[in-house]
Amino acid sequence: MKTGATFYHAGCAVCMSAEQALAGSLDPARYDVEIVNFATAPQRIAEAEKLGVKSVPAFVIDGTAFHINFGASMADVKGAA
Repeated sequence: MKTGATFYHAGCAVCMSAEQALAGSLDPARYDVEIVNFATAPQRIAEAEKLGVKSVPAFVIDGTAFHINFGASMADVKGAA
């Protein structure tokens, strides 16, 4: 069975770079990867926070949040959404 992996980001340069470098590197045989860009899907911000996302870019894999680099805090994201 595949594991869900959601990559949350805000569309900034740091986030886009992380998306290109990391989101595509997960083994598609093991992970179903979903990309969520808050610039186009601001309604998903609360979901990400509920899953433990404190800053973006971040992956949530199997219910655990992994913060990749500091692009923007969720407070910054909410202010921009």
